[in-house]
Amino acid sequence: MMNIRQIGDGPVQIIWAHGWGQNGEAFAPLAQSFAGMATNYLIDFPGFGQSAPPPEAWGTIDYANETAAWLKTLPAAPRIWVGHSFGCRVGIQIAANYPYMFDKMVLIAAAGLKRHRTMFQRINHNAKVYTFKTLKALVPEGPKRDALRARFGSSDYRNAGVLRDSFLRVVNEDLSDECARVSKPTLIIVGEKDTDTPPEMSRRMHAKIAGSQLQILDGFDHHSIMNAGRHQVAALIKGFMDQP
Repeated sequence: MMNIRQIGDGPVQIIWAHGWGQNGEAFAPLAQSFAGMATNYLIDFPGFGQSAPPPEAWGTIDYANETAAWLKTLPAAPRIWVGHSFGCRVGIQIAANYPYMFDKMVLIAAAGLKRHRTMFQRINHNAKVYTFKTLKALVPEGPKRDALRARFGSSDYRNAGVLRDSFLRVVNEDLSDECARVSKPTLIIVGEKDTDTPPEMSRRMHAKIAGSQLQILDGFDHHSIMNAGRHQVAALIKGFMDQP
């Protein structure tokens, strides 16, 4: 059962879907901007915020299925999905597999495609993964294995806790085929300084989602686009909502 917080009460429903390691409150400042014109739902995905963890390692399709089951309980109304990072992965899955669940989609700092790496970056990445897997097999679970995670793993991996297996499933997914099946109007917003989901990834996603729009905001990275950049993001979303 997902924890859902509601802000405002308007004729349009906006579903705010947070990034990995966050919860619905990450979208609260943005959602407040729409309180006078929309009913805003801030999701805590299973395993985040006040929602219990999933019963097993989930991929994005499992999160999408759970969220779609909840969306079916909402009254009929124009509906927009707004996701950040991991929330974009779930939104893409819903748009591809449950296209009637919302009318428009906004993807902020969207994850979902494999990163393009230079040959040197690929060699370095593969060597790091191989070394970690080799050492992990020799070290039992406990402080020493935690030290390996701290040395080789990303901050999201280190902090995933009971969601570690889910995290590995999620980050290894490539949603290229799902992007190609998205038929709803889609706005993609990314910060020009984003190194987690860089602009080149959003450009490829833009090319895969037919009819999508792309906005690259100067000066913002993966996280600052959600706080310092929220006023620009809100203005883009409002303009997108007004489009027929």
